[in-house]
Amino acid sequence: MKQDTRPKNWNELLNALYDIPRGKHRRFRSNFVYRGVANKDWGLETSLQRLGPAYADVERPMLRSFNKYAKTGEIPSEGLWFKLAVAQHHGLPTRVMDWSVSPKVAAHFATYEEEHYDQDGAIWCVDVVKAMELLPPDLREILDTESAVLFSVEMLDVIKSLDDFDALLQHGEFVVFFEPPSLDDRIINQNAVMSAMPGVRLDLRKFLSQPANKEIFYRIVIPKGLKWELRDKLDQNNVTERMLFPGLDGLSRWLKRYYGPGPTVKAASKKALPAVRA
Repeated sequence: MKQDTRPKNWNELLNALYDIPRGKHRRFRSNFVYRGVANKDWGLETSLQRLGPAYADVERPMLRSFNKYAKTGEIPSEGLWFKLAVAQHHGLPTRVMDWSVSPKVAAHFATYEEEHYDQDGAIWCVDVVKAMELLPPDLREILDTESAVLFSVEMLDVIKSLDDFDALLQHGEFVVFFEPPSLDDRIINQNAVMSAMPGVRLDLRKFLSQPANKEIFYRIVIPKGLKWELRDKLDQNNVTERMLFPGLDGLSRWLKRYYGPGPTVKAASKKALPAVRA
């Protein structure tokens, strides 16, 4: 599998994202989940890992405090995976990572941050069927029994604690992809999927980059010069903050960007600024 492809225009991006063969049921259903990033040089670190050197020591205290101080009913289940999904969804740094089954949603997240338009972006594409083959036998059996390729939080209830999850590392490194509960319209509209690895220090990019795992993923690199074209065409496709972050906050973010200055105006404005001396 080619691990990096670099489209030159909108049509080439669509061809790269939707190169989906007909499956065993003669339907064009993708086995991939997608994650868009504004800078191709960014890795796949979790929000917890980005906290700094002591991140491994604070995972459990943070999650415990999140559960303790949440109001009654704000976390509708005591299950580990439900808690992790709610915490991640509301911005708590966790070992969980966000993905989508929608290629265009991933393209949105690769292009919506204008402060990174001077950098190439990227979309990570991971084959969950191939990733499933690396799961411990007991977890793989759950998916086989349910005729599924993604876990639900209920299917993962056999893992009661982070210690139980980390103990599965004895079977080797792997990544679990699961569908979060439909907590709100944001999760639903983003076609959200989440991932987690059995070890707080494990790095998903390093795992995927191992020679034995080269068939699991590929990346689509989005040249910085292409971002405005993709952004405007995604807006025309209604893939915007207004849809993906329903509510006044998302609406305001979309309108600010949509009615803001385009690339030529921004470049001219930036050039006209006087030099700042220390």
